[in-house]
Amino acid sequence: MTPSPSPSPGSVPPAAPVAPAASDESTAHAEPVDSLILHATDNGVSWLTLNRPDAMNAVTWDQRERLMGRLADASADPGVRAVVLTATGKGFCAGADLRGSPPAGERVAGDVARMIRDGAQRLITAVLDCEKPVIAAVNGTAAGLGAHLALACDLVLAAESARFIEVFVRRGLVPDGGGAYLLPRLIGPQRAKELLFFGDALPAAEAERLGLVNRVVPDGELAKTAREWAERLAAGPTRALALTKQLVNASLDTDRTAAFAAEATAQEINMTTADAQEGVASFVARRHPTFHGR
Repeated sequence: MTPSPSPSPGSVPPAAPVAPAASDESTAHAEPVDSLILHATDNGVSWLTLNRPDAMNAVTWDQRERLMGRLADASADPGVRAVVLTATGKGFCAGADLRGSPPAGERVAGDVARMIRDGAQRLITAVLDCEKPVIAAVNGTAAGLGAHLALACDLVLAAESARFIEVFVRRGLVPDGGGAYLLPRLIGPQRAKELLFFGDALPAAEAERLGLVNRVVPDGELAKTAREWAERLAAGPTRALALTKQLVNASLDTDRTAAFAAEATAQEINMTTADAQEGVASFVARRHPTFHGR
């Protein structure tokens, strides 16, 4: 599909004035992708920060690919035991920005479906399948794909000023990036339809009440709280957390027999880990366990 000259319909216009579009576009193309996805690892926590504040952190094609790569790296790196996904500026993520996508020829039947599978759905899958717990620290507006990116995370912290918007209906579109899959599993079908049908902005406090957000904190405390949660996870039994994540994510798509079988298999696998053996030994010795993520 030919790239859009502006953010995709799954994005939302910023609430405050931003730099002119020409400046934004030149920044997106001129700056290396590493400056648009900031990355640092500290105390076992991989911090992934969207860094296009002038565009409300709308995700470009190359950003998406780099973000998926960083999540895959986190899964494979034993030194990473938790991930925090956040953003700079006033927006968490305004959706997908198709500028900079690889050029495409004439559209044919199947192109749109392929674009969704290879783009938004791959990104959400990368979060869901990451073998380390992923915390979303939502610092501002999360709209369209940006909302789904946050909701795919294992835990969601939101600043008081954050809001979530299912903007697709405003553009006459159906949701992508797994929205119709994630929302009913988080808040039930009726509430999900209300958000998807009307596209109203959902303040952070209301998102917490509905169960979309684990905790709402003052804006100035978001990073501190995210660090506390992430470092607590990073000090935990990493493989047990990975297996627990898999069990919970699969639980709503399977029957009881399959879920119980998966649980037993996960227990069998986990009992071979050093952390499980440490957990049992510390219980017997009546001491606090020290986990090393192995």
